[in-house]
Parts: sequence; structure tokens; C-alpha cells
Amino acid sequence: MPDQPTKRILTTIFYADVVDYSRHTGLDEEGTHNRVMETLDNVSQKISSSGGTVLRYAGDAILATFPSVVQAVQISTDIQSKLIEDNTPFPEETRVQIRIGINLGDVIEDRGEVFGDGVNLAARLEAAANPGSICISSTVWEQCQGKVNATFNDGGEQEFKNINRPIRIFHWELPASRPSTDLPNSDNPLPDKPSIAVLPFDNMSGDPEQEYFSDGITEDIITALSRSPWLFIIARNTTFAFKGEKVDVKRMAKELGVRYVLEGSVRRAGDRVRVTAQLIDGATGGHIWSERYDGHLADVFDLQDEITQNVVASIQTKVQLTAGQLVERSKRPNLTVWELTMRSWKLVYDFSSESYATAKTLLDEAIALDSSSTEAHLILAVIHYHDAIMGFAKDNETSLAMSRQLALRAVRLDDQNEYAHWALGLSCLALGRHEESIAVLERAIELNPNCSVAYGTLGTALNLVGRVDEAIVNHEIAIRSNPRDPSIFFRFTGISLAHFLAGRYDVAIEWAAKGVHRMPTWYLGHFLLAASHIQANNLIKAKAAVDQCREVLPDASVSQLRRLPLKNTIEMNQFRECLLKAGLPE
Repeated sequence: MPDQPTKRILTTIFYADVVDYSRHTGLDEEGTHNRVMETLDNVSQKISSSGGTVLRYAGDAILATFPSVVQAVQISTDIQSKLIEDNTPFPEETRVQIRIGINLGDVIEDRGEVFGDGVNLAARLEAAANPGSICISSTVWEQCQGKVNATFNDGGEQEFKNINRPIRIFHWELPASRPSTDLPNSDNPLPDKPSIAVLPFDNMSGDPEQEYFSDGITEDIITALSRSPWLFIIARNTTFAFKGEKVDVKRMAKELGVRYVLEGSVRRAGDRVRVTAQLIDGATGGHIWSERYDGHLADVFDLQDEITQNVVASIQTKVQLTAGQLVERSKRPNLTVWELTMRSWKLVYDFSSESYATAKTLLDEAIALDSSSTEAHLILAVIHYHDAIMGFAKDNETSLAMSRQLALRAVRLDDQNEYAHWALGLSCLALGRHEESIAVLERAIELNPNCSVAYGTLGTALNLVGRVDEAIVNHEIAIRSNPRDPSIFFRFTGISLAHFLAGRYDVAIEWAAKGVHRMPTWYLGHFLLAASHIQANNLIKAKAAVDQCREVLPDASVSQLRRLPLKNTIEMNQFRECLLKAGLPE
């Protein structure tokens, strides 16, 4: 019989495994076996009823395939949500949890099984997930955008055993599934001034390429509102985390601790644009006002200003307050330049060298069109800064010098732009210009009392000069106004560093672990975890922290502390010695 050609298929691979099965068995062999089998039966039934196919069991693991990526992801979130609910009556140490990994790959199909790198990667992704969570590849994430009611956090690029290239991963987890190494999801109390969350305006144009346009309108409105000192505004990174979700406004307002929610939509057709907006009372869910604005594309900035003014006017009437005028725009930007900078802002928080390279190209084009664009210069400064501290730059010193030069140019172009001062504060921070950094960051906050990124960076700057208690306060302010910020790991490690410098090593360990959990490829979280364990006289855990670090950052070394220019050389040397003792190479 002639050899049959190898059959290859493109499919979604689902891999799930029970967490700590051996430990559970040691506690209660028969009871664990029954609960695990019941769990696997329930998972298998959900897979089959959702169009998936269970291919095999390997002890406490399940391998399955789905014809649809969206189906696989949606049923996985349902499975984990139901498991968390079912686990509630049981003590934590006896709860049966699973991890799920999902990949889309071209695999070999033979004898009712699938084989190849696509399957191997799904298993590696499962191992990278936290208990009760889901880890997916970037190909899966791209296919699911706007199609599932779930938010995935970017985990950066990871190296996996027997996979010959770095893989960018994304994590999903319910707040209840997060270990103690993450923020609690408690509702926040209302602040003592009117508070607003501005949700991303829906793109109604039917063209996914127009997402950046509707996002840009939302961002401009957030910025304009946040500059008012008598308002409390949730930062854009947090409200944009709700993008694509079906939002329960009352629940979201309670979670974020705000009284009002602004939502809307944008439709762009040719040179015409229609923007609808509605202001909602977060306590009741009732509409305070809603408006529709029609105009030419060239009038889009006037439409933004009109919406902003109506929001302020409505709140003033509602709470019987008076306030000064909102900060006026320094100038109307060129529309093409504005679009290029909006695209670039979206790439800042990808934390990948590829995204930063794309952003640089867009921003170079923007500056070529308008050499006086404050926004283009300041975003490019931030990109160069992140390139250096995240380890992407070929020459850190050159990249940081370029960052400072661009930020200085942005400040000269518009001294009233808080983000220009923030960008300058970032570059000064990395260059060891501590007092200059603190001064410009304080100026950013003076210009915009709601500028969460400035508060966070100021917290880091205060850490570096030893003002640790003030540092913690500023980091906490940043977290309160931006709890879903993808760069929140900077805040976690900043708080950890403050406690480490203050000698509170147990607390430093807790916050460092939060940082590692949110961004496994951020070196400082691992370093603080290891150094704090050394100071707490736990060499075994310190070495384990170093091993964990080098699994995801094989080139990690003590020399990377140069990116953390502590002003106190004694503290700097102490940090170095702790890392060497923990086994991190020089």
C-alpha cells in the first residue's frame, strides 16, 4: 500500500492540567481522585457541547481541539469562572484548580490525534498560566479581539523549552483566581470630588483600521477632563481595559470608585464624522444627558471640546459646584499628525521591541510632517526610555540621551503639556539626574492633578533619593486612579523597592511577587524578590527567585542594576551583594 501523504490541519489546540495534583493526592488520595475526575468530566462535557473534540487524557490533563479560536477562548473563560464558583465552599488547600493553555497552529493529524510544535506550545502555555487562569499565544489573541467578553493582559515575549523562537503571550484571569501576589479587587470608595470614568468610544465605522481614531477622541476627552483640579478622572489605561467588554456601568463605577461614566460612539465616513456621547450616573445607571454631534473631519477637535464642556457643565449643575475653565488647547494639531501619534500611544504599552520599532517609524513620519508636534516628540522620548530600561536598546546610554533630548524639545514646544514634563522626568530618572526628575514630575502633577503616570514615576524618583514613604504615597495614588494600567508592574516594584530600602523585607517580598506576576520579563521584580529573601535570611527562596528569573531572562545579571541609579551608593552596593549571594551572576 503506498504511503499516505501527511495530513496537516490548522486548528485551535486546548491543553488543560490540574494544579498540584500530587500534593492533593498526598492529603486525601481517594477524595482528590473523585473530585479531579468529576472536574475533568465537567470540563470535557463543556468542550464537547461547545463544538470542541477531546482527543486524549494524560492522567490529570486534557488535550482537545476546536474549529474556532473564539469558541475555545470563550468556553475556557466559562470553565474557569464556573470552577472558581464551585471551589468557594472548600478550604483553599483542597480546591481543585486547573490551568489552560490555548494555541492556534498548523499541526499533523494522525489516528485521531494531533502532533507538532503547535501542540507542544499549547502545553507550554498551560504551564505558564497561573492556577485558575488561561494563557494564550499572540495568534489566538489577535483572532479574539472584540469577539469575546474577556480581557487579556500582555505577558510579553517568553522563551519556552523546545520552541525555537520567543512567543508573545497573554493572560486572562478572574480577580478571584489571582493569588495573594496581586491586587485585591475590592470596590473603591468615592473620592471627595466629582469622579468620572470615560469608556472607550465605540468605532461604528465598520473599519477596524478606524479604531485608533475613536480611541484618539476618547483619549483627548480624558486628557482635557483630567486637567481640571476639581475632578477625579480614571486614567485611560484602566478604562481602555474594558474595551470590547459588555460593561455593566453600575458594577464598573462601583469597582473603580466613580460617580459618573461617559460613553459614546464614533462614525467616520469620508470627510464627515458623527460622535454620540452620553453621561451616566454610575449609582443609578440613569442617563444625565446624551447628545449627537455631526461635523466635518476637520472639526473633530471642536467636537471633542464641546463634549468635554458639556460633561463639566452637567456635573456642575448636578453637584452645584462652580469651577474655572478647562485648560485650553495650546493649538489645533494637524489631523494626520494627530492620527499618527494616537497610533503610537497604543504601542507604548505593548512593551516589545517590535512595537517600539513601529512606533518610531510612525513618530518620525509625524515629526517630518510637523516638526513642532509636542505629542510626537514626547511619545518618541518615552519609547527611547522604555527601549533602554526594558533591555531592547543596542546602546542604553545613547537611547537615554536621545530620550532626554526629545523630552526637552517637547517641553520647549509646550511648557503646559504635563506629558512632556513626565517624559522629561522619565529620562532624567534613568540618567541619575534625581532632583531634576523630581522637579519636572512635580510640575507635571501641578499641570494635571490626575496624571497617574506622573505620580507613579515621581514615586520611583523619590525612592531613588531615599524618600521612601513619600514614594509609596505617590505609587498608591497612581494605582487608585489607574488600577488596570498594563504598566502597573512598575508601581508594584516601586512599592517593593520602598519597603526594601526601609528594611521591611516581608512586605517588599509581597509587592515584588505582584510585579513578577504582572510582568514576568521585568527584571526588577525578580531582583527585589531575591534580594528581599536574602535580607530575610531565606537563601533557598532567594535562589529559587533567581532561578525563576533566569528561566524567563537567561541573560539576567547584577550588571543590570545600572538601570536603577540609587543615589545612595551604600544602598546600591548592598543590593548588589544580596543578588550575588542569591546566585545571580555578575
